[in-house]
Amino acid sequence: MNIFADFTARIIRSVEALDLRDKDGARPDLSRIAVEPPRDPTHGDLATNAAMVLAKPTGQNPRALADRIAEALRQDADIASAEIAGPGFVNLRLRDGFWQGHLSALLGEGRDYGRSRIGQGRKVNVEYVAANPTGPMHVGHCRGAVVGDALANLMAFAGYDVTKEYIINDAGVQIDVLGRSVMLRYREALGEAVGEIPAGLYPGDYLVPVGQALAAEYGRSLLQMPDEEALAIVKDRTIDAMMAMIKEDLALLNVHHDVFFSERTLHADNATKIRSAINDLTLKGHIYKGKLPPPKGELPDDWEDREQTLFRSTAVGDDLDRALVKSDGSYTYFAADVAYLKDKVDRGFVDLIYVLGADHGGYVKRLEALARAVAGDRVKLTVLLCQLVKLYRNGEPVRMSKRSGDFVTLREVVEEVGRDPIRFMMLYRKNDAPLDFDFAKVTEQSKDNPVFYVQYASARCHSVFRQASEQLGEKLFDRAALAAASAGLADEGEIGLIRKLAEYPRLIEQAALALEPHRLAFYLYDLASAFHAHWNRGTENPDLRFVKVNDRELTLARLGLVQAVSDVLTSGLALIGADAPSEMR
Repeated sequence: MNIFADFTARIIRSVEALDLRDKDGARPDLSRIAVEPPRDPTHGDLATNAAMVLAKPTGQNPRALADRIAEALRQDADIASAEIAGPGFVNLRLRDGFWQGHLSALLGEGRDYGRSRIGQGRKVNVEYVAANPTGPMHVGHCRGAVVGDALANLMAFAGYDVTKEYIINDAGVQIDVLGRSVMLRYREALGEAVGEIPAGLYPGDYLVPVGQALAAEYGRSLLQMPDEEALAIVKDRTIDAMMAMIKEDLALLNVHHDVFFSERTLHADNATKIRSAINDLTLKGHIYKGKLPPPKGELPDDWEDREQTLFRSTAVGDDLDRALVKSDGSYTYFAADVAYLKDKVDRGFVDLIYVLGADHGGYVKRLEALARAVAGDRVKLTVLLCQLVKLYRNGEPVRMSKRSGDFVTLREVVEEVGRDPIRFMMLYRKNDAPLDFDFAKVTEQSKDNPVFYVQYASARCHSVFRQASEQLGEKLFDRAALAAASAGLADEGEIGLIRKLAEYPRLIEQAALALEPHRLAFYLYDLASAFHAHWNRGTENPDLRFVKVNDRELTLARLGLVQAVSDVLTSGLALIGADAPSEMR
């Protein structure tokens, strides 16, 4: 039901009928022919670049070729006019009957309208959030969580086979620090005075219940074990507790992952997976022994001036080669990245998408290089960086949290403003642009609050049906009857709304291909604006109101239009992860 794809095919058929030839006598390449909405809606419904892309290879004047193409298109029964614009664009205006028929078909598809097969079932792995299991989710994780989740929803709707994945960073130094922090809380739960939490450990009160649970389960027995044995138990219990907390926080935001991948599994059995991944790169010629030059500027603490096992990542697009083994024989963090990426490839994913914070910009080239080394051109890897979110309350910065003491938790933000405003507003800027989030503005009931404006449009759609039921004495309106009545729509505002609805399938495909879920939020706001504008016309002119008690057929036609708007709003909000309310409370 993508009218832009439909008319692209029609235009290609019309061009083929002209029997054009390239200068060398071959048939021209028609793959660059595109159909889009005109930049200025007054110019028509659709615009095509067919003459522009074919003029040079066929040796013709663009406007002269455009005139031939336009003349051919005027034979199409759905096209009311075909006009030449600028250097050779062809603007098309469609007949009202086409739009009425499109609305009828749209109503037949319901909330599946816009669903696409453009993904062709390609296996996609979207990795997002990946917060260290060392405490509750904070607001810094929020944007990546929403962007990743909405993108995964969008791509699934566009026909991709999507897996939502969370990597649990449950290996490394920070987990040892976490374990030692909880040991203090465990001793505290046993009645010991631990005093102020030492610098370098996690001081948050959220670890107190973990210590209390350990005391309840083990009594004083952990103190009687060797330190390493006790710490292993504490770390396992703490990671489980932290991940349960993180999953609860994510659920508040309506974020649910399909896979929680434990980094520790890469280090299990004497790091078999890491060694296997490095061996694979060795066989492909990407591993060598050598020294790394010192980094520019101040030397990091972990830099080592010695011969090391290195990944020749500069040969596949990185800025410098990467160390894989430390001087003590343990593997570097990057070595685990190698094994994890290979694991994804081995699971059959052909599109790997990482949604990371802007502070991970240095990871982009190394991950892209790693994907080339591991899988060549069989896998496409993309990193989306999310810029910071700044919190405000009535224009004043929000900095502190009651719970953590040094950051604002995700739970606090959700509990104050609600899930839907967060999900919508985190997508109301492109992910690589900074975002200001004001608690007051996202909860005010005005046109200036996009999420309210979109959800208010949904509520208004439902209110129309309640009004129709009261005035016509009918509890339910059959969708097929609404679709059959669509020929009664002829007002410019009504046809304009159908045009806006017809953009939805193209929007889904374009946003999925570009990995830009923010486009969906913008579209929903535009659709809501068009609906509210038409509603206001009915307030001023009773003849344009949706319910006409003395004209049941026209009412059914208009109810069909309202149902279609409701369907698309509900569909789009669901992809964003928000509700389409039937009334505002």
